[in-house]
Amino acid sequence: MNKSWAAIKAITYHLPDQKLTNEQLAQEFQEWVVEKIYEKTGIAERRVAAADECASDLGVIAAEKLFASGACSPQDIDFLIFCTQTPDYFLPASACLMQEKLGLSTCCGAFDVNLGCSGYIYGLALAKGLIEAGLSQNILLITGDTYTKLIHPKDKSVRTLFGDGASATLICGNAYKECIGPFIFGTDGRGAEKLIVPAGGFRKPLGPEMIIEIQDTSGNIRSPKNLYMNGPDILNFTLREVPKAVNELLLKNNMTTNDIDYFVFHQANKFILESLRKKINLPKDKFLLNLEYHGNTVSTSIPLLLSFALNNKIIYKGNKILLSGFGVGFSWGACLIEII
Repeated sequence: MNKSWAAIKAITYHLPDQKLTNEQLAQEFQEWVVEKIYEKTGIAERRVAAADECASDLGVIAAEKLFASGACSPQDIDFLIFCTQTPDYFLPASACLMQEKLGLSTCCGAFDVNLGCSGYIYGLALAKGLIEAGLSQNILLITGDTYTKLIHPKDKSVRTLFGDGASATLICGNAYKECIGPFIFGTDGRGAEKLIVPAGGFRKPLGPEMIIEIQDTSGNIRSPKNLYMNGPDILNFTLREVPKAVNELLLKNNMTTNDIDYFVFHQANKFILESLRKKINLPKDKFLLNLEYHGNTVSTSIPLLLSFALNNKIIYKGNKILLSGFGVGFSWGACLIEII
């Protein structure tokens, strides 16, 4: 019996309607000007979910777009993986709610993955493993996050960066060759407190002391229930680990950067991405950027860029693409893909 390899067959995405522009931010933070925000981040506007709109809602719409494209029908899906750090509830898993909303079969497996910026890489690995172990045939990998709900409105250190969004990827098991992989993974929990929402879980339950707002030395205001990021330490971690992971992945596959058609990295911000590109010595025309009009969408940034590039004839089927995700955890991963 011939092996059934996993392959990406279709990718769609969805962004909420509301926008947060640099002009709006400059009005709120008087010490900033529009040009300065763009220069530092490479972002002109971010998408913001409505008050009653959850990450799972965005993910459902992304999946419905995938079904409407004709790539497959809901009944074809036998496994749903939802990557998010902003679930509807502590329990049940948001994936279970999405199974019902999307009309997937009750014979469909479904679970959540709590990972951020590296989540799409890990999701692809899980999908590949399920398919190539013979446990599944058609997997719907959905990413979705609403980080803007975690951000204090007066914390300009993160408010300028993050936007909300979701993606849906169809991964099937009928490829004639390996189209996803190999993979490189990494974790360093010593960096957990560098990008964190300290309060709200069982380690630090929400109470009166957890909603007290504090102003830091840079003038940013937040409470322990809000997102905190140590930007300089995130940059140092990224420049330390991501180039090593990329080089290790190329070595593992007996390739050089010349053998790769495109590099698609997590769209953190322009400064980090340009620093990575220079350190790994990647040509600009192979290093794709796409965060100007939606910001850092966490687990959705890689599939969003892939979908955009495919739809706009930048990436073509058959191209060899190196993906790399990195961030909260600290967690990172890299893999090779070929879309067929």
